[in-house]
Amino acid sequence: MEASHNSRRSQLPLNRARGLLLGIAFAGASVIAPAQISLGTVVDQAQRNSSAVKLADADMHKAYADLAQTRDVYIPNFVIGSSFGPPSIGFPSGQPSIANASMQSLAFSLPQGQYIKAARVGVQAATLSLKDAKEQVALDASTAYIELDTVDKELEAARQQATFAGRLIEIEQQRADAGVDPLSELLQARLTAAQLKLRLLHLESRAGTLVSQLATLTGLPATSIKTESASIPQIPGIKAGDVGSLTPGIESAQAEARSKQLQAHGDHLASKILPLVGFGAQYNRDSTLLNNYSYYYAHFKADNFSAGFSISVPLFDLNHRDKDRITAAESLRATAEAEQAQRQNDVQIATLTGSLRELDESAEIASLKQQIAAEQLRTVQAELQNGNGTGVGPGAVQQLSPKAEQEARIDESQKTIESLDAVFDLSKARLSLLRALGHMDDWLHELQLPEPVAAVK
Repeated sequence: MEASHNSRRSQLPLNRARGLLLGIAFAGASVIAPAQISLGTVVDQAQRNSSAVKLADADMHKAYADLAQTRDVYIPNFVIGSSFGPPSIGFPSGQPSIANASMQSLAFSLPQGQYIKAARVGVQAATLSLKDAKEQVALDASTAYIELDTVDKELEAARQQATFAGRLIEIEQQRADAGVDPLSELLQARLTAAQLKLRLLHLESRAGTLVSQLATLTGLPATSIKTESASIPQIPGIKAGDVGSLTPGIESAQAEARSKQLQAHGDHLASKILPLVGFGAQYNRDSTLLNNYSYYYAHFKADNFSAGFSISVPLFDLNHRDKDRITAAESLRATAEAEQAQRQNDVQIATLTGSLRELDESAEIASLKQQIAAEQLRTVQAELQNGNGTGVGPGAVQQLSPKAEQEARIDESQKTIESLDAVFDLSKARLSLLRALGHMDDWLHELQLPEPVAAVK
């Protein structure tokens, strides 16, 4: 009866181990896998859904409108109206037109030419800013998608680890019951299983966070996001020290600074004693039905027309002088911001270049470790199947136990996870360096995104 009691007591840890294994398996299988979606689709949807892209697109349309406004001052406007009203008392004070039409426009202005140039450069700045926003969204979406694909592969390896750990606990339980191994070996196997479960939970949490992040970026439901490894193209080759071109963000900042300079120059000219020439024309159809204009004006005519040019010279204008100082300060600030963006990008390139060398070596080391672990696993399996061939005499190497295979499997899976992590870190650094060097177009070309719709000008 005592033996039966001991047998039931020895089975309790084994039952708990099996329950732990089943819990991990159910946790991994509780989520139904959604349909796969390609990286190109994710990037395209993220760009369409991005608030930053929408804001940049609105700024671009505003820049086109500003350009049209500065040019249209040279096109005469056309206004019609009427001042028909009740009879005046005494001498008439208003014009008795029952209908009138007028046109006016700017004919010549040196400052206006600078304003048009500033608006035209402003369109370039807004267009580049839109491109920069799209590239940043593409980088964020690509990084999250590649990381999710990596985590999914790690989850597969982690679930295999959990299975191997459960088998290891069973073996150690049997060896402990048989008195072959001490209790500490069984406890160590349980600790390993608990650590692997914690790691699995961490990966599942990270996968859920990435899915939510991609759902937010793209506007797609989270249940529809499942990575497709084949849709991830190889990142265009880039080497540390490659000379890059300007990024759209830096080019936009420089164009914005140039636009501010032209605006400031126009305001400076406006503050000088320079002539401003305008053109105007007016037609009136007058009437004396409800007034006494014919009493005061002997040669009153019903149809009246006038046209001509007006010339104005600002001899004293504090308003334009103050505006000149304001836009000059804005120009200096925009120039300093463009220079700051260039310096920050140079620092980022230097940092990423140094990191890229280290990450490249780290990925190579992790890959070699994984290959070594795989070879060691095959060696252990071969020895378990065929024996180690050393005999049983004195000094002979002890025959491997079944737990050695499970430990080798766990180690090989762990090295696979570490290799996947290293490869992702390297890919992330390469993408960031592509962006910093101004070669993000190479990556977007690999994704084969649909052509953007041309902006309304």
